[in-house]
Amino acid sequence: MKVAIIGCGTIANRSHIPAYLKNPEAEIKYFCDIIPERAEAAVEKYGCGIAVTDYKEVLADPEVEAISVCTPNRMHSVISIDAMRAGKNVLCEKPAARVLSEALEMQKVQHETGKVLNIGVCNRFNNGVKALKKLIDEGALGDIFHVYVSFRAYRSIPGLGGDFTTKAVAGGGALIDWGVHFLDIVMFCCGDPKPTTVTGEAFCKLGKNISEYVYPGTMWAGPPKLDGIYDVDDSVTALIRTQGPTITVNGAWAQNINHEEMYIDFMGDKGGARIDYYTKEFTVYTVKDGKVYEYRPEFEPNNHFESEINEFIGCIKTGKKLPSHIDTNIITARMMQAIYDSSDIHKEITLD
Repeated sequence: MKVAIIGCGTIANRSHIPAYLKNPEAEIKYFCDIIPERAEAAVEKYGCGIAVTDYKEVLADPEVEAISVCTPNRMHSVISIDAMRAGKNVLCEKPAARVLSEALEMQKVQHETGKVLNIGVCNRFNNGVKALKKLIDEGALGDIFHVYVSFRAYRSIPGLGGDFTTKAVAGGGALIDWGVHFLDIVMFCCGDPKPTTVTGEAFCKLGKNISEYVYPGTMWAGPPKLDGIYDVDDSVTALIRTQGPTITVNGAWAQNINHEEMYIDFMGDKGGARIDYYTKEFTVYTVKDGKVYEYRPEFEPNNHFESEINEFIGCIKTGKKLPSHIDTNIITARMMQAIYDSSDIHKEITLD
């Protein structure tokens, strides 16, 4: 199957490209990037493909069946929609789009064209996350009534002043960049319950004065751009009620507490579980033989990006609807939009 990579930056080189190269049923025909040197470097590095700068050249090639959209967020909906209308199947990196309205348009076009549109919520393909979901589905934790989500880091704003911190490009900050993965894990493990009410506050505090921002080590996604823009959230808090559990969110790219806290707590009436975001290992806390008891279930670790790409290629051939389909991802997009909307008006949002 001929595929194309649209956007040859970090996520493409770290995850998408290596996964396609390992899949014997896929062949990368194009590397596309508006910066010619990036596309050319990919051709040279991987020894395959054609370097182009205009994604519409890719879409005009009838041999190409599928694309990965690995661009900044503002182009996610534009390229995905154009691709589906050109008869291509799409794996679009997270978030689906900058705002809910763009994601809804992507969903609408997917329904119209019938082409595959999956969103890059790679944790749904992680064996650790799937093992936890299986445990929950089997009732080991009982009724999950509350989930606590923590994605907090110490002064870790990415590429301050660049695409990540410019709302017109990214759509948001810590919530839309990190929070989308954490909320997606919660929704996947809990069966994608419908959200009913959302209240939240998003804060743009620590990076507002770019020239005076102090951070440890090296800034990921590049050094600060002193003449750049910083108008997104560096921290967020929210309470989400769903038809399943209540979800509490505590997130921050940057906080003045030097402790990284990247985990999710699932709290049930028979037991609880804490999953570590990085390793996906989790501990279950419950009662056994009249005593408190805890254990760490074993699972076979996997590269979830490779599994995601393999499933993407497979579903194009079989028509199978994956758990990363836009129809499912739209639930998380709706929750994140409601958090931002609630923050703007400082009131609770009720969802239909």
